[in-house]
Amino acid sequence: MEIEAFSELFPLFNTASPETLQWLLSVAVEHSYPQERAVLMEDAWGNAVYFIVSGWVKVRRLAGENAVTLAVMGRGDFFGEMAILDESPRSTDVVALCKVELLSISAQRFIQTLFKDPQLHHRMLQLMVQRLRYSNLRFQLRDRPPAVKLAKTLILIADQYGQITDQGKEILLISYDDLAQISDIRIEETQKIIEKLADKGWININKARHSLSLVNLRQLTHLAGKV
Repeated sequence: MEIEAFSELFPLFNTASPETLQWLLSVAVEHSYPQERAVLMEDAWGNAVYFIVSGWVKVRRLAGENAVTLAVMGRGDFFGEMAILDESPRSTDVVALCKVELLSISAQRFIQTLFKDPQLHHRMLQLMVQRLRYSNLRFQLRDRPPAVKLAKTLILIADQYGQITDQGKEILLISYDDLAQISDIRIEETQKIIEKLADKGWININKARHSLSLVNLRQLTHLAGKV
């Protein structure tokens, strides 16, 4: 991958120096995982940071015999940084939702790079604060109606990972189960709301592409903003 493409794909690196980017690319390791393969396991010690080149993953926490989906991540994002920064076992695991292409950088090399490049260090802190704000937003939505919470979830995912097509912003067709857990609503509610949004023409589901497109973003944004 060329330096410019690397910087454009990953917002984390858009302020890093060319020397930093060149070094990271030289030590990065490529990985490919099929759908439903565990990329990282809970309680494994952090030894690398992973960057999503293509595909989608879900982050989940195991609760007894059940797995609770906490987030869905797509192209351009990264994970695994928390375990290497606090040098402790991972508290979540990561599973591929489709075929996923990743780059990994070892914990030691990544931390060395953070110390050497202040711009990268600062950018890392900014993105971690953004994730904290997203967590706070989910907490603030806990008492909102299910349709509001689900619409907000779809918009947030599309804003961060969606690809512009003639149908609108396209994201992965995420399962009802995962969407329900991320949005903190019941599966039955999720299915009914998705079907209603599709009937209204606000979203379009393409099973052949395994995708969901936000067609009427204006109406969805209005719904997500309701109290």
